[in-house]
Amino acid sequence: MAQQEVAQELFVDRYTPGLVGPDQEWAGTVADGGTITTHTPPGCWGPMITPSFRGGHEVTRPIRVEGAEVGDAVALRIRDVEVTSLATSTGSMAEREGAFGDDPFVDHRCPECGAEWPETVVEGTGEDAIRCAECGANASPFGFEYGYTVAFDDDHTVGVTVDEEGAHALAEDAESVMDLPENSRQHPILLYEPTEMPGTLGRLRPFIGNVGTTPSVTIPDSHNAGDFGQSLIGAEHEYGLESEAALGARTDGHMDVPEVRAGATLICPVKVDGAGVYVGDLHANQGDGELSLHTTDVTGTVEMDVEVVEGLDLDGPLLLPNEADLPFISKPYSDAERETGRDLADAHRTTLEDDMGPIQVIGSGATINDATQNAFDRAGDLLEMTEGEVRARCTFTGGVQIGRLPGVVQLDMLAPMAVLEDRGIAHLVREQYDL
Repeated sequence: MAQQEVAQELFVDRYTPGLVGPDQEWAGTVADGGTITTHTPPGCWGPMITPSFRGGHEVTRPIRVEGAEVGDAVALRIRDVEVTSLATSTGSMAEREGAFGDDPFVDHRCPECGAEWPETVVEGTGEDAIRCAECGANASPFGFEYGYTVAFDDDHTVGVTVDEEGAHALAEDAESVMDLPENSRQHPILLYEPTEMPGTLGRLRPFIGNVGTTPSVTIPDSHNAGDFGQSLIGAEHEYGLESEAALGARTDGHMDVPEVRAGATLICPVKVDGAGVYVGDLHANQGDGELSLHTTDVTGTVEMDVEVVEGLDLDGPLLLPNEADLPFISKPYSDAERETGRDLADAHRTTLEDDMGPIQVIGSGATINDATQNAFDRAGDLLEMTEGEVRARCTFTGGVQIGRLPGVVQLDMLAPMAVLEDRGIAHLVREQYDL
């Protein structure tokens, strides 16, 4: 990936075919302290039903950050996330027999002519609409086990599930309704027109499901996490990995954590020179855990500022959510709480450690327990604490939240600012929470 002219403001609207890794073409280079704006197509369902894709998302080409080197980190201050789709379809999935090899998200093949990653055409609407361009067979590897179609209000504050008539009308104008970008290559999932649970109202709050930096090996974009990445271990397709250790090249960009939204700051590891920031998989909403494994995938725009943090050798991401999104126990202390704490400490002849700041360490693994252990390990390395101290601080001033089942978590903690100062991120925490 050759270096390019450095831009203070960089707009990105070109995408990879479902992959992230060091061999993907750069989208451009943004200055340290510059701003990235992206226009991204939906993740998950659209790419999932498009057999030419090598992964389950359609993310931006990687963006080089000026001066970012392996062993640094990149802070992404998310300024805005705007949904431009008018509707989408989603639900729980059913795999289509014969349309894939080891992994239905990755190694696609036509179930009749056997073409690998076949090009496809659209014929009509419904779950039989995605046809192999060579033989005409239904080549999509997925259908719905239970699916629904959601229409959004103009301000994207609520959505309502529609009936058969409404879903069919949206399917007939699917690309326009989903606002697929010009350079997108996915088929719009509205074509499938699922109609379960019509008339259900839901609140919307958009966030980014897959955002971060480029892993040091090429892997499917939807598998850039410790849970979904498990299916790569021992896989016989060309993106298979030899061992669990090889999965350590991941950067956990695919988090599906609803708090990764406008106003949050995400601090990401740099595992290739230039960082390779990418963005995709915007969601209109999601309950914690993403219990159907998929949610309301949408087209939208993202604006974020970037900053290189030199020498912050992270294994995975750190999240600084909006203060409103923090659990009660891990919010910054108020002046009144500090004063009461000082009085109490004095009464017990103890020096109060009140200069603390919230952080969330992202962990991922095959299961929620594995992901939590991964977060303990990452927090211990970051803060130079024993696992016992990490567990104690998280119990007394934090906790663990489920990002996604089966294995992504957020480990909450109020961390000593002196330690964060040593690690070079105290200024980010102070800025985020006005400390």
